[in-house]
Amino acid sequence: MAGTKDILLGKIRSGAEMSGGEQLRLCLLLSLPAILAQFSTILMEYIDAGMVGRLGATQAASIGLVSTTTWIFGGFCMATGSGFSVQVAQRIGADDFTGARQVLRQALVCVLAFSGALSLLGMGIANALPRWLGGGSDIVADASAYFFIYAAFLPVMQLVFTGGAMLQASGNMKVPSLLNVLMCLLDVGFNYLFIFTLGLGVKGAALGTGLAEVVTAVLMLYFLCVRSPELNLRQDRGSFFPERKCLRTAFGISGPMWLQNLIMRGAYVCSTVIVAPLGTIAIAANSFAIIAESFCYMPGYGMEEAATTLVGQSAGARRKDLARHFAFITTGMGAGMMTLLAALMFALAPQLMELLTTDPEVIALGAQVLRIEAFAETLYGVSIVAYGACVGAGDTLVPSALNLLSMWVVRIGLALILTPRFGLTGYWIAMCVELNLRGLLFAARLRGHKWLAKTLI
Repeated sequence: MAGTKDILLGKIRSGAEMSGGEQLRLCLLLSLPAILAQFSTILMEYIDAGMVGRLGATQAASIGLVSTTTWIFGGFCMATGSGFSVQVAQRIGADDFTGARQVLRQALVCVLAFSGALSLLGMGIANALPRWLGGGSDIVADASAYFFIYAAFLPVMQLVFTGGAMLQASGNMKVPSLLNVLMCLLDVGFNYLFIFTLGLGVKGAALGTGLAEVVTAVLMLYFLCVRSPELNLRQDRGSFFPERKCLRTAFGISGPMWLQNLIMRGAYVCSTVIVAPLGTIAIAANSFAIIAESFCYMPGYGMEEAATTLVGQSAGARRKDLARHFAFITTGMGAGMMTLLAALMFALAPQLMELLTTDPEVIALGAQVLRIEAFAETLYGVSIVAYGACVGAGDTLVPSALNLLSMWVVRIGLALILTPRFGLTGYWIAMCVELNLRGLLFAARLRGHKWLAKTLI
């Protein structure tokens, strides 16, 4: 028997009218599991950082040094999966389930080939990377080991990302969310085993997370390829060989996202280089504050996933007005949730930092910059969810350009001016200004019509 979510998603595909209340209800039904998944992912980051933080500021700084580079590699994997999952969402919206499964088959081959090559590249640069980033001799060895192990597990991470995105594209938010919660629990157990019981320290954190991803990837593929009513590959036969049209469409979506990821994450690497000369305390405080801030923006990324699914299926069903409504509803909800959490982050900034480290200097500096960042969260939420809506419509080029302009011209430009004068506080002031501007740019993009001008199928 179909549940409320399935009935409402069916209304999108059938062309039936949807009231404002039904649209809001569907947004909540899809977004709440996605927010739970984001919460579990962020909790896993807290656990990793908290366990390593107990080892000392030097060990924490070694992970913080390479964290921006891990974001680059992870961002490439997520963008690659999006190139195919958006196609699946739009085909499901058009009631073309056979076509959606055909895209899935090709996606599995392509994402594994891509992530395998990326993994080899990462392992190849692991030894030199910390020195490129300006790390001191006290953290280079741990940073290299952590990044090498992280890179080795990239194909597994890719399967987790892609499997979850495909299930979400079909409207199934529950299974990916529960599996992400499981991954978090496994990460706790594996990390404790490897970091403390076996005494592997920083290496243990990377190994624990990697093994948790392995278990999650196996289960994610099972629910996607065997149990999913829409994408179960046993329902028909098809080729796994990539077709030119599918690849061209995937590249049209992923290409701008790759460029955005490279240049934006490159800006994060540049930011690391800007912060690194401030010393170990500043590096650790910066790293922990970024993790602590993630508590605030988790509902934004959960709403982003819901927006991509709802806009994607609506666009595939040729219902552009409905796609716009879903974009506005999810963006407003995401910004509202992040505003409430920003107030809590401002009030509880020292306590959030104490969850991650016992070093009083790191706690004090981290709390200070978190309170600055609280004033950016509302418009940051607008930019996060609006970007997800644009991705669902296959519009990635202009949003990527907006992100790049905001990051490189505003954030990096201001950081170069403010950080030498005000230290880590100056860098976070630059970040706060840039995120507010980015939110305004995306609000203007969403109010127009050009982001919904094309259809992929």
